[in-house]
Amino acid sequence: MTASNHPRDESTLDSTAHLMDRISSQLADQLSLVSLNGTRRPVPPALVLVAHGSRDPRALSTVRALVARVRDLRPGLPVHLGHIELNEPRLPDTLTQLATAEAVLVPLLLARGYHVKQDIPEMAAKARARTRVAAPLGPHPLLVETLYDRLVEAGWRTRMDTQTRRASAVVLAAAGSRDPESKLDTHRTAQLLADRLGVPVVPAYASAATPTVSEAVRALTARGRHRVAVASCFTAPGRFATQCAEEAPWIASTPLGAHPAMARLVLHRYDQALATPVATKPELASA
Repeated sequence: MTASNHPRDESTLDSTAHLMDRISSQLADQLSLVSLNGTRRPVPPALVLVAHGSRDPRALSTVRALVARVRDLRPGLPVHLGHIELNEPRLPDTLTQLATAEAVLVPLLLARGYHVKQDIPEMAAKARARTRVAAPLGPHPLLVETLYDRLVEAGWRTRMDTQTRRASAVVLAAAGSRDPESKLDTHRTAQLLADRLGVPVVPAYASAATPTVSEAVRALTARGRHRVAVASCFTAPGRFATQCAEEAPWIASTPLGAHPAMARLVLHRYDQALATPVATKPELASA
């Protein structure tokens, strides 16, 4: 047998491989719903990640990557995405497509506030969907794990001598809210991060609350902390995250994104919501 003189059509091979991957993925999803005795397992409530939305094109790709990581961690779980504003799909559209299926809405928000308490429940009610709203992602040790890793990626030293540590501090940059519970949650996250880093961590805000990042930096500098990093407490890139990073006098970490700990945290909030009686509001957990 002689080899063909015609080169392989790589685009055809790529298309075929992509099709086979899709078939394998769909087959794995179907098999995960079948028990060992051949009976069909009940389909679990869908998980809907609820993102805020942003005009920054990087935001959508970031939350899609997080959705993909959550799916990889729990095959067979229906995982969807919905936005409060600015990006598609919008949350009401996602809920409409789910029709009568039960769903748990996990806000990709890092503290309590208007979106968690009002916007998301009202959208769910208007869609007449059978839903539970999970607690926001923060405060929680898995959120702190992500913040820590992002700081290290930006250049934070994991080992410091005493002099360097005494000159170092972090500003935890968050979106901000007029809701006092939002500020409490951000302060708790800052304290958990301070415990992890061994240096002061001061919460600051992009809007609706004080201090601003620049004000927090000045306050720390006045206390002799000249190596001030900004930890970005934002799920994805956007205007606020960029604005806060520009105020960093030293290093600034990137947004949390599709970090593995974030995917685990999303699933933790999903499981927590399912274990919470429907008649009660979801409570924040620290573990």
